[in-house]
Amino acid sequence: MTDTRQFGDLATQLIAESRRSTLTDTLLKYNDNLVRSIIREQRDLEKMTETNQNVNPAMLIYQTTIVRNKRCLLAYHKHRMDRLRDMYWAAGGALPHILSNQDIRSKVSPHEVDFLRQYSTSVMDYRAGFSNELDITASITHPPKDLHVLVHVIRDCGIIQTELGTIDFQKGQRFMVRRADIEHLIVQGYLEEV
Repeated sequence: MTDTRQFGDLATQLIAESRRSTLTDTLLKYNDNLVRSIIREQRDLEKMTETNQNVNPAMLIYQTTIVRNKRCLLAYHKHRMDRLRDMYWAAGGALPHILSNQDIRSKVSPHEVDFLRQYSTSVMDYRAGFSNELDITASITHPPKDLHVLVHVIRDCGIIQTELGTIDFQKGQRFMVRRADIEHLIVQGYLEEV
């Protein structure tokens, strides 16, 4: 039995992978081999359309497959960029926190790391204009009820400069501090709200 494959099957596999990622609410490893195979198929199809100058049903199938493959590649990459942006905001805009996670780092391509860095730079440039009035990286799903919060230090994060002075956060300690001064540490997982 021979292994037969129709045009567009690879793109269908890529979309199925995106759906699986959405259903399991995880970021799957970037499928570089499949993306490259689809691009190779695209080039082969484009060569076939260039050499075949006659208007016939095969030409229509080739053209339709080319357009469909492009749409599937764009949908796959858009899905991944959306997931990366969601992870960025879930981490409170802490790009080093995301990139230091080896599980996440092993699942993204070098181009996606570049995207995250450029996205973070854009957000920081935008935020710089009004950072004294508003922190756009703060969580909006759970608005703060108090100005001060009691926190428990989960991981050492060293000496932090706050508006009222410096605090040395060492594992196991508890502090009552202004939420605005340490919100980013809570999001990054260094501190836990008690």
